[in-house]
Amino acid sequence: MLLRRVYVFFVLEVGTRRVHVPGVTRHPTGEWVTQQARNFMMALGDRADGFRFLVRDRDSKFIATFDAVFAAAGINVLRSPPRAPKGNAYAVRWVSTIRRECLDRMLIFNERQLVQVLTEYERHYNTHRPHRGLDQLSPIAANGDRRPRTAGAVRRTQVLGGLINEYQHAA
Repeated sequence: MLLRRVYVFFVLEVGTRRVHVPGVTRHPTGEWVTQQARNFMMALGDRADGFRFLVRDRDSKFIATFDAVFAAAGINVLRSPPRAPKGNAYAVRWVSTIRRECLDRMLIFNERQLVQVLTEYERHYNTHRPHRGLDQLSPIAANGDRRPRTAGAVRRTQVLGGLINEYQHAA
């Protein structure tokens, strides 16, 4: 709304399509990005063992300490090729998805509101939104049964003030 650029630090698990949004800021620095990486690794806990690679772009904000956070956990950090937009196609696709489904349809006034919107969209994306690469399933099953029922009454839940609707079979 006020034409200020806000930067979002996110991590996308390619195999599961699960997305994590650890931080948002208007003034990113190398130290801030490194701290977000530390926070992300602590939040992952034991799940960090499942990560083998981290693909990142060549931005100067990704300093040596950022790479060291992941190297300490045994994760190889790979830089995407220069001037190759398809080098990190999964991240580019997620950015276009969240813009098309959410951010292009809302007015964001400040960082706090953006964090709230991203948190709610992250929950929707990870627990409900179907993904073509996952046989129309969500990255995280809400109830352990990953196959949806095909018959019965349907209940609608509005997300982001009605911008997105989630549909579930009523119990």
